[in-house]
Amino acid sequence: MPRLLEDVLADVPFFAAMPAEEREMIAGCGRNVRFAAGEAIMRQGDPADHYYLLRHGEVAVGNFVPPRGEMVIETLEPGDVLGWSWLFPPYRAHFDARALTLVRATEFDGACLRDKCAADPALGYDVMSRFAQVLIERLQWTRLRLLDLYGNGGHH
Repeated sequence: MPRLLEDVLADVPFFAAMPAEEREMIAGCGRNVRFAAGEAIMRQGDPADHYYLLRHGEVAVGNFVPPRGEMVIETLEPGDVLGWSWLFPPYRAHFDARALTLVRATEFDGACLRDKCAADPALGYDVMSRFAQVLIERLQWTRLRLLDLYGNGGHH
């Protein structure tokens, strides 16, 4: 018998400490999706309508940097959350994301969840606090990658 999405969320660290009622509200905005290896999940500048909970596979998050090509900032794995741009106007993706392997994920509708957060400030605060941690982590990874890219030890 398939598990309910709110039960699946309870097993993921990002959602585990969240009250069951909140997980149930979030689950109401979700659906299962899959991406083939090499498939783009999001592209920088595209509308950011969703976020994803990775359940299987790996995803490269990064940007295209001329003339170097794709610069991977972070590789996400099962249990990780992909996407935060759905939270902030103008709702445009800030990074590219590409499936490195077959990816199975739960896709959450950003507008659906924004509406639920607006109607329930406690849920909104909880969601925003959790995604603030994702933002901090991505910022730190980006900083480290920039050091790798430009930190040549003073040598030219």
